[in-house]
Amino acid sequence: MRFLVYFTCALGLILGATAGVQAAPAAAAQQAPATPKPTGYTIFLRGTQVGREDLTVREDATGTTITAQGRLNAPLNVITRRAEVKYSPDGSPERFVLEGSANGSDVSVRTSFANGTAQTEGNQGTNKIATSHPVSPQAVVLPNGIFSLYAALADRLSRVTAGAELKAYILPLGEIGVKVVSDQPERIQVGTTFLNVQRYDLLFSNPGGDLAVSLTAGDGGRLIRLVVPAQAIEVVREDVASPTARTQVSSNPGDEAVTIPAVGFNIGATITKPAFAKGSGGAGPASATLMPAVILVSGSDVGDRDGFNASLPTFAQLAGTMAQAGFVAVRYDKRGFGQSGGRPESATIQDYAEDVRAVVRWLLQRKDIDPKRIALVGHSEGAWVALLAAARERRISAVASIAGPSTTGAELILEQQRYSLDQMKITPQQREQKIALQKQIHNAVVTGKGWEGVPQNDRRTADTPWFHSLLTYDPAKVLKDVRQPLLFVHGALDKQVPVAHADRLADIARKESDSKSVDVIVVRGVNHLLVPAITGDVSEYNSLTDRNVSKDVSGAVSAWLTKTFAAIR
Repeated sequence: MRFLVYFTCALGLILGATAGVQAAPAAAAQQAPATPKPTGYTIFLRGTQVGREDLTVREDATGTTITAQGRLNAPLNVITRRAEVKYSPDGSPERFVLEGSANGSDVSVRTSFANGTAQTEGNQGTNKIATSHPVSPQAVVLPNGIFSLYAALADRLSRVTAGAELKAYILPLGEIGVKVVSDQPERIQVGTTFLNVQRYDLLFSNPGGDLAVSLTAGDGGRLIRLVVPAQAIEVVREDVASPTARTQVSSNPGDEAVTIPAVGFNIGATITKPAFAKGSGGAGPASATLMPAVILVSGSDVGDRDGFNASLPTFAQLAGTMAQAGFVAVRYDKRGFGQSGGRPESATIQDYAEDVRAVVRWLLQRKDIDPKRIALVGHSEGAWVALLAAARERRISAVASIAGPSTTGAELILEQQRYSLDQMKITPQQREQKIALQKQIHNAVVTGKGWEGVPQNDRRTADTPWFHSLLTYDPAKVLKDVRQPLLFVHGALDKQVPVAHADRLADIARKESDSKSVDVIVVRGVNHLLVPAITGDVSEYNSLTDRNVSKDVSGAVSAWLTKTFAAIR
């Protein structure tokens, strides 16, 4: 669960990129080059479209020229009339030009690269810009806030492998390192067409701490998608940004893509069936043996059905394990993501619970599903969604909460903030100021008053229906209406939602709920992502070598469901 903590700026942009796109062979210069067609990219902030950029790449014997133009709406407020980078044939930067505006002020920048130095001059409104930095040969140029220029970085990455380190020049701040943590093939489905792509997990070594970035490239190193999780920014090529597109991160034998009707939109989903199951089960005579079903419910930082997080398709793996244990597993894209409709910017935890109920209703209509054996398995915030859905829907037979929080959302965010602050080198006074600001934001979100002194970007980020629903969610109140058997599973090394939450949830359930069965399982050596870890801290996620959900976790859930459903039958 990646709860948003606003003691740092939500949009400290260190984005945009260019790098060595190779020039065409010299022979091509003898022919008049065709006018290149721009490629459009859609830009999302926290799932909401905030802008668009068009990218053009021109190649000739003198090198490569990459040009972008576009507009970013509030809260970014950027107009790019022309952003252009020129590279020599060997990939060395020669010049950068930017003409546009930011927050209503005109911006004009010129950067030249020569003799190992980047010289920048220009202005933003009445403020003059004049900087000079050493720059490495063939460094990747990253101008702030011009996202589609990552197209050149995509090209550079197509010629390196995991473990490689690049140099990047952040305009106009200085040079940093970029490490390729991992690269792996994926497939993206657009309608009925599949694209074979490569996804790269990167670490930008910023002065304020490493920044994780995910970049997906297609054939020839063409930019498909750019994701900056910490800033909730996603840049997607137009065709891949359509509602018919989804990334096929992982698949299992028995997977079947389905569409589930919800209230006002459809949910894109995948069901994974046991090996013995045959047929779709959607129509026709009832199967000789009705099968139990499990609905997987994801947390706040995951939108796609495969539960992809830190290079790990958690839900795709769990679905495969559940199918092997004899359950039909359903995983789905959250509203507004992948192939699911709906508007994520206005969605609350209560809305997500209603989406779960829509999946339950769909399963109840199938001829191969036992209506008395439908369970929910929720991870992190998804555990809260699952509990709320179970409180509202009696036809849900059991709930397994994995890494679920036991406090209110407001209390949990403060707990996570204090842990993060403990890792920072700041004074006690600075620490208390950040905590005070966080509490002020919480109070303002809930009451609608007291925004004075809160940075505008922080207010835009926090003042949303989802964050309000998160702050006010109280599992103790929800559990009062839960009657189903309950399982609380937790990794002992979980640092995002510490393991003590599992016992507290179980205590609350035994005292407050009407459930007749409450079990707790703590899995040693496992972190919040449900994989084996060393410390469990978020900082080690990208360096973990075991990228598989612990069998102790999946086995505990499937064994408990088997036992629980046997009692129901």
